[in-house]
Amino acid sequence: MDAYRGFVMVLMAAELLDFQRLHEAFPDNAFWAFLGHHQSHVAWAGCSLHDLIQPSFSFLVGVALPYSIASRITQGQSVKAQFGHALRRSLILILLGIFLRSTHKEQTNFTFEDTLTQIGLGYPFLFLLGRTSPKTTWVAFSMILVLYWLAFVLYPLPGTNFDYSQVGVAADWPEHYTGLMAHFNKNSNLAWAFDTWFLNLFPRAKPFLFNGGGYATLSFIPTLGTMILGLQAGRWLRLGLAPRVLITWFLIAGAIGLASGILLHIVGICPIVKRIWTPAWVLFSGGWCFWLLTLFYYVIDVTQHRNWAFPLVVVGMNSIAIYCLVHLIDRFIINSFYIHLGHAPFLIFGPAYEQLLIGASTLGVFYLILRWMYRRKLFIRI
Repeated sequence: MDAYRGFVMVLMAAELLDFQRLHEAFPDNAFWAFLGHHQSHVAWAGCSLHDLIQPSFSFLVGVALPYSIASRITQGQSVKAQFGHALRRSLILILLGIFLRSTHKEQTNFTFEDTLTQIGLGYPFLFLLGRTSPKTTWVAFSMILVLYWLAFVLYPLPGTNFDYSQVGVAADWPEHYTGLMAHFNKNSNLAWAFDTWFLNLFPRAKPFLFNGGGYATLSFIPTLGTMILGLQAGRWLRLGLAPRVLITWFLIAGAIGLASGILLHIVGICPIVKRIWTPAWVLFSGGWCFWLLTLFYYVIDVTQHRNWAFPLVVVGMNSIAIYCLVHLIDRFIINSFYIHLGHAPFLIFGPAYEQLLIGASTLGVFYLILRWMYRRKLFIRI
């Protein structure tokens, strides 16, 4: 679990390598094109490896919950005390997400689509579900997906005069859907409408009209569905099942999620869109999360090949630390390299590779910080 979490955080931090820049410098190079695609988010529907970072992080929050609850029960904590901790953790995650998104802004940037705020908004509900039976959990999961889909479908479609240019979308954008799936079009859906009301309740430099990426506050509801899938995975892990049985369950769960998500997309019921966390996305990305967890479980716990994963464990055990480091001091480290070493060491392979080398050096500094914290058993927990 720590290695999987570390893998996810490395993918996030690796944005500093900027493979897309190399793809632009060498447009005919299939290698850089492949890496550039999987280090960026798809425009709307579909999925890249980069799109699996946030669902994986959310999924792993659910996986860890049964272990956390069991530990606190062993310590003799009451349910009230445990729920109080869940509420505090939720508030800290929300405030930390807002703080990090406000860096370099002129005033507090009240936004709630960040990974931390999304998890924070759903965490108290996840905790309550973690105290229920698996049957109740699955019922709640199903209701979340069905009711969220229904709410979108019942929200009226924009009129023929709707000016998409006013919400940051070209009128002829190829990602526009018709029919039932049109209810999930970018910046003309229920979640967008909610944010044009909700986000304007907070102090802003100018009124909120739309999110450029189409991300939305209400995504925390289906994100809870992703965390519930992780919760069930964590319960299975704690059952003490034979590895072959556990792997089979994980593989089947992943296949069901992938197949059902793709089917909903193909038949035109619900598109696979990460940016508004559609129900089809919950199922599709959840399937990948189950399969990725299976891979790490098999390699590390079953075959006992652990040494290679040590750097990932170092990162994964301090996921909040690396998340904050990347958001707060990446530019400071890069500027420090340039101030003290100049640009020459990073131009050794030519200008096209400068960002790759300076990014790799910055990642190296992050790892040294986390390795130092690991050796001294300094782990940031919320």
